[in-house]
Amino acid sequence: METTTKHAVETAAADATAGSEEPSPRRRPPGSRVKSSEIRDVLEQEIVTGERSAGERLDEQAVAARFGVSRTPVREAINQLASAGLVELIPNRGAFVRETGLGEMVEMFEVMAELEGMAGRLAARRISAAARSRLRAALAACEGAAAREAPDDYYYENERFHQAIYDACGNGFLAEEARRLHLRLKAFRRLQLRVPQRMHQSLAEHRDIVAAIEAGDGERAEAGLKSHIMVQGERFADLVASLTPKGF
Repeated sequence: METTTKHAVETAAADATAGSEEPSPRRRPPGSRVKSSEIRDVLEQEIVTGERSAGERLDEQAVAARFGVSRTPVREAINQLASAGLVELIPNRGAFVRETGLGEMVEMFEVMAELEGMAGRLAARRISAAARSRLRAALAACEGAAAREAPDDYYYENERFHQAIYDACGNGFLAEEARRLHLRLKAFRRLQLRVPQRMHQSLAEHRDIVAAIEAGDGERAEAGLKSHIMVQGERFADLVASLTPKGF
C-alpha cells in the first residue's frame, strides 16, 4: 500500500508539472552568488516531485559542486528542508529524504485550514491601517505574477500574502504556529500552483478574502481561507485517489 501510494503521489506530481519549465527560484543578477534559499527551493521541488526518492541521502559535496558553492550554503539549505519536514538529519550518517505520506499531508492541510481561518477572522476585526496596506500590496503582487503567467513568481508572492494575514491577526502565538505549519506545507502548495488554472483560481480566492477582511466580515474571511487551503489539500487527495489502483 505504501509503495503504491508513493508511486501515485509521484505520478500526480509529474502530471501537475508536465509541460512546465524547471522552476527557477529567483532571478539573480549575472555573476551573483547562489543563495542557500535557492538551493533549498531546487532540492525541495526535486523531493516533492519524486525526482529524489524517500530514503535517498543528500550528498553535501555533490550538491555544492552542482551549484558551484561551498558546503556552507548547502548545509543551510538542508537544515531548512529538515525544518520543513522534508529531510531527516541522522547523526554521523547525514541527511536523508523523508517520506511524507498522503494521510499525514492531508491532516496537515486540515490543521492549516483551521489556523488560517482563525487568522482571517481575527484580521477582519483587528487589522491596522499599516497591515491593510501590506495586505493590499501583497494582493497586487499576486495579481502581477498571475498576469505574467508566472507560477514560480506567484508562489513567492502567495507566501507574502499569507504572511500579511498572519501579521494582521494580532495574535503572535497563532501567527507563529501558522508560519511553522506553512513551512511544512509550502512545497506541496507550490506544486499545486502548476495545475492548469489553479493560479488564477487562487487569485480569485485571494481577492474575496481581502474583500471580506476589509469589510470587517470575520465569518466570510474565515470561511474563505478555510476553503482556500482545503482546496489545495483536496487536490492532492483527489489526484492520488484517481491514480491508486482499486483494491488497495
